[in-house]
Amino acid sequence: MPAPKKDQLIPFYREMLLARRFEERTGQLYVQQKFNGFCHLYIGQEAVSTGCLNAIRKGEDHVISAYRDHVQPMVLGMTPREVMAELLGKSTGCVKGKGGSMHMFSKDLRYYGGHGIVGGQVPLATGIGFKIKYKKEDNVVLCFLGDAAINQGQFHEALNMAAVWKLPCLFIIENNLYGMGTAINRTCALENLADRAKGYAMRGETVDGRDVVKTYTKMTELVEWVRKTSEPVLIDMQTYRLRGHSMSDPGHYRTKEEVTKERERDCLVLLQDVILSKKLATESDFEHWDEETMEVVEDAITFAEESPEPDASEIWTDVFVDEN
Repeated sequence: MPAPKKDQLIPFYREMLLARRFEERTGQLYVQQKFNGFCHLYIGQEAVSTGCLNAIRKGEDHVISAYRDHVQPMVLGMTPREVMAELLGKSTGCVKGKGGSMHMFSKDLRYYGGHGIVGGQVPLATGIGFKIKYKKEDNVVLCFLGDAAINQGQFHEALNMAAVWKLPCLFIIENNLYGMGTAINRTCALENLADRAKGYAMRGETVDGRDVVKTYTKMTELVEWVRKTSEPVLIDMQTYRLRGHSMSDPGHYRTKEEVTKERERDCLVLLQDVILSKKLATESDFEHWDEETMEVVEDAITFAEESPEPDASEIWTDVFVDEN
């Protein structure tokens, strides 16, 4: 399996660092009531997006996800300005301020959301896979879903169709151990969530999603296998969210000891240790990157705050398909 090259490790780290600082500031802005609605932060899961989305052909392969969706579009190439403006409901956002936190979208990047319905994106991913196969395209579709979504009916129907029709779909369970405030081991009889694949004669894999090197290495293999065989795979991507399910979740269902232990396996810390051990950077380099990253995030906030609100006429746009 092709592991990431040394010159990829620092870009991976900086990408994950941007995600972390962006989400931290997003949380602060939410508390300051700069925007409303639901808000689900990605803090702790950054290695999943970086490891998975750098293993595909960006802008060619297709990606669809659930509502914890601020980071994935940035890894694919969306600017922090576009994402922050969308969070604040501004016209310069990726969907003109009409989607908000849970509905990022970019046709150009082939990123199809951001879906608020638990598991609702899974059958859509299967549909994209059908389109790829029907048109004989050399692409795959990555579908990110939460661990609680595997108990939804549409999950099972969609995976069965993908297996029967042999569609090029990678279903990635971002297994952060909790469905909102309920531990997954209280709602699923399986210890390994990838074992759900056996019910559909589908390939199942378990990946350490806290380690970006392992994630990228395995995902590179799986993406090319799916591209070659046009068969689906179900991936138990084991990770951990360091914040609550959403901004309204204090996380009292977890012990301090559990969170403290998980912080020791923080994906940023793990990668920083690898970079330092290989002597690819120094401690001062990490401090410098952090300063640069914060400048990018603050620039995005300034841009978003200074951007105009959507014009009232926008309520009529993007509602119906223009057949002309």
